[in-house]
Amino acid sequence: RRKLRTDVAAAFPNLSAEQLTEFIPNKEELNVIKIYSHKGEAVTVYMNNRNPILFEIEKALYPTVYTLWVYPDLLPAFSTWPPVLQKLAGGADLMLPGVVVPSSGFPQVERGTLCAVTLLGNRAPVAVAVATMSTAEMLAAGMKGKGFAVLHTYLDHLWEYGDKSYPPTLAPLVTNSAEKESAEDQEETEGKQPVISFSADPSQHVDIGDLSLKERDTRAIVMGKEELHENRAAETDEDANTEIQQEAEDSRTPQEQMDALFNQCFFHALKCKVKKSDLPLLTSTFLRTHMFSCCPAGQQLDIKKSSYKKFSKFLQCMQQQKILQVKELSKGVESIVEVDWKHPDIRAFAVPEGFSSASAAQDSKNEDKGQVYHAPEIIPLYGVSAKMVPLFQESGHRKGSILSSSEVRNIIVNYVKTNELVDETNKNFVKVNAILCDCLLDKSEQDEISNLKWDDLLSRCLERLQPLHQVTFFGQEPIVRKGNIEPIDITIAQRSSNKKVTIIKNLELYGLDPQCVANILQQKVQASATITPIPGTKDRVQVQIQGNQIHHLAKMLLEEYQLPRKYIQGLEKAPKLGRKK
Repeated sequence: RRKLRTDVAAAFPNLSAEQLTEFIPNKEELNVIKIYSHKGEAVTVYMNNRNPILFEIEKALYPTVYTLWVYPDLLPAFSTWPPVLQKLAGGADLMLPGVVVPSSGFPQVERGTLCAVTLLGNRAPVAVAVATMSTAEMLAAGMKGKGFAVLHTYLDHLWEYGDKSYPPTLAPLVTNSAEKESAEDQEETEGKQPVISFSADPSQHVDIGDLSLKERDTRAIVMGKEELHENRAAETDEDANTEIQQEAEDSRTPQEQMDALFNQCFFHALKCKVKKSDLPLLTSTFLRTHMFSCCPAGQQLDIKKSSYKKFSKFLQCMQQQKILQVKELSKGVESIVEVDWKHPDIRAFAVPEGFSSASAAQDSKNEDKGQVYHAPEIIPLYGVSAKMVPLFQESGHRKGSILSSSEVRNIIVNYVKTNELVDETNKNFVKVNAILCDCLLDKSEQDEISNLKWDDLLSRCLERLQPLHQVTFFGQEPIVRKGNIEPIDITIAQRSSNKKVTIIKNLELYGLDPQCVANILQQKVQASATITPIPGTKDRVQVQIQGNQIHHLAKMLLEEYQLPRKYIQGLEKAPKLGRKK
């Protein structure tokens, strides 16, 4: 710890003695872990309070974004446009055309200087990078070419090792003209369409929220200011009548139109559809049941055609605006747990024409009945374990590689043929070489088995790989989870006075809202249905309904919801129907 404090003091001389003690505390727990980058480089990470604070590559120390949010002036900072962050988080370096030139000028840096990257209007760094040229060379090059080699960003895997908190909003020390111009242009363009309103005051402007709203390619980022000036000139020359406004809306790119449609349906759903009693609400249910019903006739919500690409990123943006709060109540399943209905954007939203308040109320009552449930697509996957690496490394795979069953089969077949392991006397058998022996045979079998049938070979291989599964909900990006998916578990329990109750668990894993299922069952069987916490778990719930209702459940899950029988456990406990006399 003393050596680390000395190294940090040498690497970051700007830190005062007090800040150094606060940064590397004497008594608090400090953990050291080792991870590997995509290039295979070993990275040492120092953790404090469950957040990575430093990372070390080839004996050089670098701060993480968590550290820079506490000490934002630790490194010289360069600003970029908010849409660039997604490119940086995806692995791109920062090009000079994407760097904003402040009126006060750039900080003076030399080639190889460690720098912070911020977003326009917010001093909280979102990336750590190394300058590939000096300030003078950047200006001499006409702000063209690569300016910074990015090492670490907000939203990358290193950030995920921490508490996954969002960047704070830190007002710029100097409000430059570029920021003023950006704020004015932002206000003007957003005034035309029903999207989230931002404050024009740079000190209150949260640019992180703008990340996905206006994602464009690099050329669009560079040309953005010119296009805004052209739009302003066009508005000055023409009267702002209804036809011109319609033309301006039609001139937007399909991606911008889809962004606007998502914002409209989002606020419409929160204002007219969702009630406080509905919370917590599965995000998939919110999209499918509430937002889809708010979509105007002739239009269709498609997250892949928006700039967000994933519904989780859209909700993350809304969460940054403090409109709602999303939590992962069970593994891999996110729910909306809180909504601020007093938020100015919700209050200011006007329900579009064609959606009367009466029809909205009626829709809210009939949501559970009227919306079509789409069963998720579930694909079993396999991860290469450490023991199986020798068998898969010839095909370019290593530990942690994710494969489908057909890919595993093709790799094994190619391996057997390449190494000429097919038994010449009986082609239904495969000769076991040293690698197959180590990977697929138990110690007791290694001296006894010299050949394996093809089916046995493949089944043994799949058994020894790490089980994974991919779930794709309707209108959302696929989610890969560890292990096999738990089935919907149906059990019968006996209560006092010999009364039976049906208990259903794991509905959330299949995109089913437990409260919605309970409401439908209650209406179908005319029996009391309740939602109760699952004993021994945190934030997981189960549906409990009076009587043995497995027949009704089977019909609903298999016929109405079209869920495969293999994902439902307990259907055999249905009561036997006796012959009526």
